[in-house]
Amino acid sequence: MGRVVFLASDPPITIKSPFLVGRWMNQIREFHAPIYYDEKTFEQARLLCEATHEKFGVSVGHMHRKPVGPHPCWSCQLTLSREDFGEVILWLALNRNGLVVFIHPDTGNDVKDHSEHALWMGEIKEINLSFLKEHSGK
Repeated sequence: MGRVVFLASDPPITIKSPFLVGRWMNQIREFHAPIYYDEKTFEQARLLCEATHEKFGVSVGHMHRKPVGPHPCWSCQLTLSREDFGEVILWLALNRNGLVVFIHPDTGNDVKDHSEHALWMGEIKEINLSFLKEHSGK
């Protein structure tokens, strides 16, 4: 049986569920959480990415100053392990200070990962799925 611990609650809440384990969990290699920003919020995003790395040891990508790939905004990708996902996402929810965070798994199916499997914190943006269809195997 799998479990989720909500560390943001006091005291922490633990939920045990058979739905949290299983074959589908092995389909997720890792999670990506690009932080979206613009010229005015660049420094805020940089500090958030640095703090996330320092606190959790997550991989931080390049701070892009233009839209790249399927992303409609400037972005910096955080890469999270399956094990770190819950704690990092809860922390980002409380510390993003208005920045948009796009969260998706990496299952190998780029189109579904960036659409059907995606989660958002903040304003939902339109992902360029045609870019993914042209540049990925799936």
